[in-house]
Amino acid sequence: MTRPDLCLDFANTRYWRGQSAPTETLNAPADLATWTKASKIPSAKEFEQAIGLRETIYRLFDAQAQGKPAAPRDLEALNAAMAQAPARKALKRSRSGYEWDVDARSGTALALLAPVLWSAGDLLAGPRLDRVRRCANPECGWLFLDDSRAGKRRWCSMSSCGNRAKARRHYHKSKEEDA
Repeated sequence: MTRPDLCLDFANTRYWRGQSAPTETLNAPADLATWTKASKIPSAKEFEQAIGLRETIYRLFDAQAQGKPAAPRDLEALNAAMAQAPARKALKRSRSGYEWDVDARSGTALALLAPVLWSAGDLLAGPRLDRVRRCANPECGWLFLDDSRAGKRRWCSMSSCGNRAKARRHYHKSKEEDA
């Protein structure tokens, strides 16, 4: 089964987007092959296409998380990529049940990213779209699905940005008390 947040995981391969030098985890075609668990390394052109798709996916879901309409060109780009990607035609048995069988032998970026594209389409058209959030830390920019009961989660994780915010508040509060 394609995880509904797989597309967000892909968008988050570039993080700390609010800083002057964001952290990039996909620096070369081999990194994309590793992330997608592909046996063939995509070409430089396919790698550039994959990075472009990642940024398109990020913009689509970032707009949603901020309550803004997505740019029509981003939806058009996603639709064009999905139209060229391998279709979901067959299921295969996996360790945890079943999953879509993708013919990724071609090694093209669209074949490698087919599950990411399906995830993006399913999330955009599905009932959990209103649960897409952007981390409240302006330096982070991480996208996530808020599965909390109340739907009020603000941080990508408490161990990262949540703790930083708490420490910052404590620091400023103690400074005010000392003044």
